[in-house]
Amino acid sequence: MEAQTHPGKLLMQAIFGGLAAGDPKPFLGSLHEDFCWTVTGSNSWSGVYRGRKAVREQLLRPLFSNFATQYTNTARRFIADGEWVVVECQGKVKTKAGQPYDNRYCWVCRVEDGKLLELIEYMDTELVATALTPRA
Repeated sequence: MEAQTHPGKLLMQAIFGGLAAGDPKPFLGSLHEDFCWTVTGSNSWSGVYRGRKAVREQLLRPLFSNFATQYTNTARRFIADGEWVVVECQGKVKTKAGQPYDNRYCWVCRVEDGKLLELIEYMDTELVATALTPRA
């Protein structure tokens, strides 16, 4: 399959077109009902969030409550193979405490039937621990 026409890569490029502009709708609209997000590491934000509703309520809502400015995430690279797409990306936002939270990520994403089914997130966990309020 040509990388330019890889359906998972095209989906992730569309998602990051929105995220780079501060628009989460393409991302949120792409989540499969059974979406699973694994946040690697060993801090209070680390864990496995199962189901689109749980991701929104247990991860995204508390995470975004830390932010004072609009969150953006810009892709640097896309690598696609089969149902998997790897995205190297850079987030940018300022916290309510005035700290920059400009984390670098590697998202390993599984796409199925045009929906984002799984995301495994690797990042600077020390920055998470120092810049964000611990997750309750």
